[in-house]
Amino acid sequence: MPSEAAEAERTRMPVAVYVLGLSVFALGTSEFMLSGLLPPIAEDMGVTIPQAGLLISAFAIGMVVGAPLLAVATLRLPRRTTLVSLISLFGLGQVAGALAPSYELLFASRIVSALACAGFWAVGAAVAIAMVEQHQRARAMAVMIGGLSIANVLGVPAGAFLGEHLGWRSAFWAVGAASAVALAGILALIPRIPLPAQKPRLSRELRIYRDRQVWLSIGITALAAGGVFCAFSYLSPLLTDVAGLDSQWVPWILGLFGIGALAGTTVGGRIADAHLFGVMLWGITASTVFLAALALLASTAAAAIALSFLIGFSAFFTAPALNARMFNVAGAAPTLAGATTTAAFNLGNTGGPWLGGTVIDAGYGYSATAWAGGAMTVTAIALGIAALRLDRRTPPPTRIVAASSSTPTLTKAPTRSVQDSSSV
Repeated sequence: MPSEAAEAERTRMPVAVYVLGLSVFALGTSEFMLSGLLPPIAEDMGVTIPQAGLLISAFAIGMVVGAPLLAVATLRLPRRTTLVSLISLFGLGQVAGALAPSYELLFASRIVSALACAGFWAVGAAVAIAMVEQHQRARAMAVMIGGLSIANVLGVPAGAFLGEHLGWRSAFWAVGAASAVALAGILALIPRIPLPAQKPRLSRELRIYRDRQVWLSIGITALAAGGVFCAFSYLSPLLTDVAGLDSQWVPWILGLFGIGALAGTTVGGRIADAHLFGVMLWGITASTVFLAALALLASTAAAAIALSFLIGFSAFFTAPALNARMFNVAGAAPTLAGATTTAAFNLGNTGGPWLGGTVIDAGYGYSATAWAGGAMTVTAIALGIAALRLDRRTPPPTRIVAASSSTPTLTKAPTRSVQDSSSV
């Protein structure tokens, strides 16, 4: 029987994983902070607010495109060196944004920052997975996603505060400083992750896209994220125009969504390793129920406030499981697995708001964005059930062969986990 000390050591999360979470805090703050900075940026740059809003779209699209491109470009590079290079490039992108004399240069800095952010997410996720046992994967991803949740709770409001009192450029300088702290942590605490004895080959890595489970995971992730952000992107006007709340309440309620997201990430990360499909399906189902409730009860302020927290909780409750599932089905290519998950989430973050805007432009109102989001999450549930049935029919040896060809992880190559399909 192993001693309690040995068991604690085996299950302890490496400090380096928390360093990656700190880095993601900086990345997430930069990604979302512009939502509170658009008016001063538009005024300073001499553009309209919708034009300033394109800076947000540019970042999201850069994440979708950049994740797989950077994953492929850095496939044979040392993981630690790649992380150092990407966080440095990201920090320089923030400095360039803070100094940008024109809208065009600010736009370009956002694209550069997005590419570096996407690459860091993809490689960082692979490194986090490489540093833990297979039964800790969802917990490791929860730490990284927790950095994003904290960015919503603290980083975005702080950026808005700095923008209001010290000018919008100060928010970029602050994220640049956070990137420097993250860089120091990576240099000091991220170990050298050895590449496999057999060098990674792009043709072999790309074989993961022959697996139907990979495509199902992409669809589930994009639809689950898109459904929530279809409604969340228009939560501010819904709260003021439909629920009748004063605009001063909006930042606090957005922060409440972030608190829910942090709580959901923590709880989901704790139980997803043992009940992966259960967390996925029940979490997305809960999001569907909450979105429907928001559509029906949006005119009631108390209900809208409570549902903002609950939607944040359910959305991020599923995130560790969605990430871990991709690594389980694409174990032969962990870097591309991380890149694919990043791209899938940002496809949802781009497509969901687009669908919500289409619904509003059609004259259905802000409440209808929750119905549209619910339609996306219902589709995600259907794909999740299909993935579960296919998983139960797939012989484990098939996955073992696929995963054992060459993997740069420090742990045993992943097989189809029993708890993936049995604990729903």
